[in-house]
Amino acid sequence: MRDLKIPEQRHPEKAHRPDNTQPRKPDWIRVKAPTSKGYFETRNIMREHKLVTVCEEAGCPNVGECWSQGHATMMIMGEVCTRACTFCNIATGKPPEALDAFEPGRVADAVQKLGLNHVVVTSVDRDDVDDGGAEHFAQTIRAIRHRSPTTTIEILTPDFLNCDPSVLEVVVEAKPDVFNHNLETVPGLYPEVRPGARYFHSLRLLQRVKELDPTMFTKSGIMVGLGEDRQSVHQVMDDMRAAGIDFLTIGQYLQPTPKHHRVDRFVTPEEFSAYEKAAYGKGFLMVSATPLTRSSYHAGDDFAQLQAARNAKFSNSAR
Repeated sequence: MRDLKIPEQRHPEKAHRPDNTQPRKPDWIRVKAPTSKGYFETRNIMREHKLVTVCEEAGCPNVGECWSQGHATMMIMGEVCTRACTFCNIATGKPPEALDAFEPGRVADAVQKLGLNHVVVTSVDRDDVDDGGAEHFAQTIRAIRHRSPTTTIEILTPDFLNCDPSVLEVVVEAKPDVFNHNLETVPGLYPEVRPGARYFHSLRLLQRVKELDPTMFTKSGIMVGLGEDRQSVHQVMDDMRAAGIDFLTIGQYLQPTPKHHRVDRFVTPEEFSAYEKAAYGKGFLMVSATPLTRSSYHAGDDFAQLQAARNAKFSNSAR
């Protein structure tokens, strides 16, 4: 496995690209390099079980905080993605190997060893696999359930774009507690940011999850600072609510390397607060909108709040 990628800590005066003049990175997105005992214990467990994490592969800025608490987001189906999204730091190309049949068991072992109350499992896109990895997700969910029956499970899936629509049923029937699939950005930016995906397909995927199991929580997220405007973000919120999505995450995009999509601007904490207020007004049960928000950041605490919000909603409706 590759060495841990620590997010860039410098605050450059100029842009990552000559045609993109940017100010210094603001104070509100500074993070400390990971040094805690808990961080290294989590890393050792991941190494011991030969597991990949999106925390490392995507260079998440919250890795130090999350791993110090044993909260690692496990990435199944390898380290190489068949897509080439311009925001993402995960390696792209043709995966060198088939899916590992023993991986679900290793994930379950790690979840048990970490003593997780809530776990997030994500993956690369595997367009080279007939079902996009749907059965592999299902096997991983079942293995975790068997080994740690009280652990709640959140999955962050690919879009299964090139698969038979029925593969989604395989994942839903495995009963994850939260089904997450990120829209990532506004539809107008898909051609340059997410060229291998289709906005309305991703939206329909989440809507279909609700149709298959109305009790399952659905979740999706976007990044801001890619070049979107406020109106387009609000339209995405409306689209998500029309698809019945319960939980919205919004975070600041950070450019991984000079070769990736440029940062258009750094969105202020006040703007994030405004997005959060608007999203709650549109009917989301749970919203996380901060510069450092990522899909799995504080996922366990957020899941507890999500459950409480649903219970309160049902309680109010019964009155």
